[in-house]
Amino acid sequence: MASEPRLVLASASPRRLELLRQIGFAPDAVEAAELDETPQPKETPRVLAGRLAEAKAAHVAARRPGEYVLAADTVVAVGRRILPKAEDRREVASCLSLLSGRAHKVLTGVCARAPDGRAASRVVESRVRFKRLSPAEIDAYLSSGEGVGKAGGYAIQGLAGALVMSLQGSYSGVVGLPLYETASLLTGLGYRRS
Repeated sequence: MASEPRLVLASASPRRLELLRQIGFAPDAVEAAELDETPQPKETPRVLAGRLAEAKAAHVAARRPGEYVLAADTVVAVGRRILPKAEDRREVASCLSLLSGRAHKVLTGVCARAPDGRAASRVVESRVRFKRLSPAEIDAYLSSGEGVGKAGGYAIQGLAGALVMSLQGSYSGVVGLPLYETASLLTGLGYRRS
């Protein structure tokens, strides 16, 4: 009897791996897709999130024929302005100053590819409102180091959770992988949990 096709998570994010395991979709392998994530001229945050998720899935699927591949990408935006994946304390501080006291969008694109080449994807939009941050609160968050490497310079599942006044949408999508949509995409393509 032939074995079931394997599931590959096309992401180096430990949070995505943890979220996937949380709903019983433990991947058989993890293989990050290293791509240029620079937005195209005039590209909207929603289009960017979807494009990157699809590109990452296609990139890894080309190296892993006959397997299911799941990829995701998260974009934080204020209006049409796309915030960076903060690379250092200065960028984290800049993002937090911009997000202070206002609402922003978190768009997570997720793409699943089946062994036969079929693909399905979605972009999940959530709206997050931060409290007004004092300089001392920004300094305290910077000292934690938590925001470095994160889209928009913060991690909602960590210390930044105390900065969030409200969230409309998918909490897991803000963390990095919208679970309802992920499970729907994978099962819709025929993947069965082991």
